[in-house]
Amino acid sequence: MIDTHAHLDVCDESPTEVIRRARAAGVGKIVTVGSGIASCRVSLEIAEQHEGVYCALGIHPHLAGEVKKSDIGELRSLLDHPLAVAVGEAGFDFYRNYASRNQQEIIFRAQIELSIEIGKPLVVHTREADEATLELLAEYKDQATIILHCLSSERLAQATVDQGYYGSFAGNLSYPRAEVLRNSARLVPFDRLLAETDSPYLAPQPVRGRKNEPAHVCHVYAALAAARGESILDCGGTIDANAIRAFSL
Repeated sequence: MIDTHAHLDVCDESPTEVIRRARAAGVGKIVTVGSGIASCRVSLEIAEQHEGVYCALGIHPHLAGEVKKSDIGELRSLLDHPLAVAVGEAGFDFYRNYASRNQQEIIFRAQIELSIEIGKPLVVHTREADEATLELLAEYKDQATIILHCLSSERLAQATVDQGYYGSFAGNLSYPRAEVLRNSARLVPFDRLLAETDSPYLAPQPVRGRKNEPAHVCHVYAALAAARGESILDCGGTIDANAIRAFSL
């Protein structure tokens, strides 16, 4: 199994212990995500110290209002690291609105263009911003590999069909009232489907109420298989192959 989106730098326990449990649970690869320049530096250190751990490095929209002029340049340098396999998470968050929409767009656009420049996929965060996200991505049609992190709507799922984006699902897919997410999971083409934990957030239903971690990605695999009416072996094999292709793991 592969957890394509975890924040190992902010888990309560040490990355070593969290990764050990993931290994014991059958998780062979983890993409840990840097959410700002300091977080990116730490994420790279974690990846360097643990086999099978890779990085997505970016600036989260929550931090868009705090970006210094030099940050994009430093991010570009960090992404030169061979363990940095993606840009992001980058995008829009109109739910929290910690930064203005203009600030978010400037930083999102810069990371889209960086993804295109260096030829690494873009991990997209979008919350309460489907229309703005899809409109901006459409400006760069077919220029970048797009991974819609923690996919949350049927409109975004349809973009995996229409635009060839990847759709990644997290533990909230397994929540009893998450039928919209399960409908979305059924829309995503089999060769565009990914699984993640978004650790330490969004613990799946079987462990809900606890801090999430990559070892729990098995529950996301199971929820995806159930939603799509597929066997766990077939669905799991597809998800693994997609992750390896999307992130060049």
